[in-house]
Amino acid sequence: MSTPRPSYADQLAARARALATACVHAGDTPDPESGSPEAPLVLASAFEFDSAAEAAGAFKGENDAYIYGRWGNPSVDQLSAKLAALEGAEDACVTASGMAAITGALLAFCDQGSHIVAPRAMYAESARLLRDRLPRWGVTTTFVDGTDPDAYAAAVTKQTRILYLETPANPNLAITDVAAVAKLARGLGLVTLADNTFATPFSQTPLALGVDVVVHSMTKAIGGHGDAIGGAVCGQREAIGRVRELVVKGLGAVLSPFAAFLITRGARTFALRQRQACESAAILAERLASDPRVARVHHPSLPSHPGHALAARQMHAFGSILSFEVCGDGGQGDGSAIARGRRLLEGVRTITHAVSLGDVKSLLVHPASTTHSTMPPEDRARANIADGLLRLSVGVESVDDLWGDLDQAL
Repeated sequence: MSTPRPSYADQLAARARALATACVHAGDTPDPESGSPEAPLVLASAFEFDSAAEAAGAFKGENDAYIYGRWGNPSVDQLSAKLAALEGAEDACVTASGMAAITGALLAFCDQGSHIVAPRAMYAESARLLRDRLPRWGVTTTFVDGTDPDAYAAAVTKQTRILYLETPANPNLAITDVAAVAKLARGLGLVTLADNTFATPFSQTPLALGVDVVVHSMTKAIGGHGDAIGGAVCGQREAIGRVRELVVKGLGAVLSPFAAFLITRGARTFALRQRQACESAAILAERLASDPRVARVHHPSLPSHPGHALAARQMHAFGSILSFEVCGDGGQGDGSAIARGRRLLEGVRTITHAVSLGDVKSLLVHPASTTHSTMPPEDRARANIADGLLRLSVGVESVDDLWGDLDQAL
């Protein structure tokens, strides 16, 4: 007899079990002096040396003594180790924000004249960095259809250094074949850099699929409580040392110890939170997709999603974020897509109308007028980011309460 396939709920439970111990214990260093099982929060900006020889050795890299808060801090290092464990990386460095992680990782592998290939559908500030800011320093980008590995191959030039991925894409949940792009990069001697913020290490581990460097906004699901800003870069030790030297030591994008403490505390329940949020997101996606008041739903759990089969192969779970578009004008007189989206936003009561994602609270936002408003309209259209699209980051509330809120707002 064949073994029946596990249900999605069983799949999520198994993934949560696989990560639970690392979430709680990875990187933790109990305090031997007090006997506390919790490492103390270290707020020092500079650290005392036992001797002149130790100080000299620390600056030469001959010992592990802490020197200065920008160079290293026990509370920050504890979080770095936890992130490395969750992503299955040799090393990780944490930064002041997700954008600091992305910018630092890109600059660490680019010189003046370098070229990047990136998807059209992506976080708008990342796109703005690639489109408007990096060209001022001679680094250019070609944007392609991220769902087509051949489009990446066609865009590569002699100056290309990085193939950039963001999958599922923000905010339309487009899926990129991670292994195919990583294989292409390896064959050409290029670096693959994946933003895994949307998926999180709960739903996807790009390093296991051949990616070189993974970046995160830890502000989102890893911290999970909307109270701390932080970023992370994960990968092989040599690559992460290169990033740390530039972005943390050189550019000063250091994560504060208190933010590290908050994110570490949040990360301990990461697997539990993502298990519930991913399950609720799939339920809501299915209900919205069958509702005649909704024109389109984007979530890779749906068989109708163009990337469903690929996501099922390369992801551990389908993620806690979905997006959708509302039908008609509801008799309100203004039938524009933007107006329809805004009316729904103003109608929710339990769901919070706010940017960001991955919070314990469910967050609803209208990308065209907020998060992706800096992206030119023609670029949004090419990236299949509709004007009426609404992005829902599902939290840990009751899925029935969330559906009731969406139902009454619709």
